Amino acid sequence: MTEPTPETDVPADETPAVCDRCGQPFADETHLALHRGLDHGDALSEAERAAYETALEEEVAALRRFRLLALAALVAIYFGFLMTYAVVT
Repeated sequence: MTEPTPETDVPADETPAVCDRCGQPFADETHLALHRGLDHGDALSEAERAAYETALEEEVAALRRFRLLALAALVAIYFGFLMTYAVVT
């Protein structure tokens, strides 16, 4: 059984970046580089591997920033409720 190809939403006014190995379209070159590294990692050229590693580092940094911002928001909400509770009771 083969895995189904996930749907990719590329805006109509943009030209998609298409994987030359499987034909899957992507909205930009960063997503294409991540796809190549994850799905076709054993057949990458040096330039493709460097693009994958750069895209992966950027993705990890963005996720780390999101997690820190989410934690900060949760802490702020917690202390907001705590202060509200302290004032009301």
